[in-house]
Amino acid sequence: MNFRFTDSTGGKSAGAFHSRNLASHVGDDPASVELNRRLLSEEIGRPIQFMNQVHGNIVEVIDEYTQIPLTADALVTTNPNIALAVMVADCIPLLLTNQGSIAAVHVGRKGLLNGVTKSALSVMSDIAPSTITAIIGPSICGTCYEVSDDVYEEVTSAFPRSKSQTKHGGLALDLAAALSYELESNGVRVLDRTGCTVEDRSLFSYRRDGVTGRQVGLIWL
Repeated sequence: MNFRFTDSTGGKSAGAFHSRNLASHVGDDPASVELNRRLLSEEIGRPIQFMNQVHGNIVEVIDEYTQIPLTADALVTTNPNIALAVMVADCIPLLLTNQGSIAAVHVGRKGLLNGVTKSALSVMSDIAPSTITAIIGPSICGTCYEVSDDVYEEVTSAFPRSKSQTKHGGLALDLAAALSYELESNGVRVLDRTGCTVEDRSLFSYRRDGVTGRQVGLIWL
């Protein structure tokens, strides 16, 4: 198993998308996005399967690469000749692996609540019943993710470990802490590769910039 988390550098996009934007839905020049994706694919030596992410809980199992992005928030494969990608700009890029299968999962606030992670774990366990390892990549941190009272109550009532606060004492959510606890509670070994997308200027952040690109978490066998 191999994995990688990209940042915003080293690509061909310009302006607000400077420079390795890998998302085609954010208003960037399509030719620049396609070139960025092709160069990244060449770097890792295999095609990269992207998703049309919608903050849902659909898990798609794929056998072969397709140029048509699948509408889903988790991809699973056993094919060693393709890589799976999850695009983020504050949400959590979650990568999963066990003996023979891999997954890329998009986990934001809605994904945490709708159980997309548990769905992906279930699919992987059905394919290959073995210990799963998770790699949690950079996302908005618990200090920067300030939320309203109702959102705070909705999430923390279901995931108490998500409780956090801003530097000024405002209500905030630590989604990575909640996700890590959920994974470990389900017997998953967790590798922490977190960092804050808002604080790290080399990463795209929707919360910080509004109009911005997307970096990806990549995994392949």
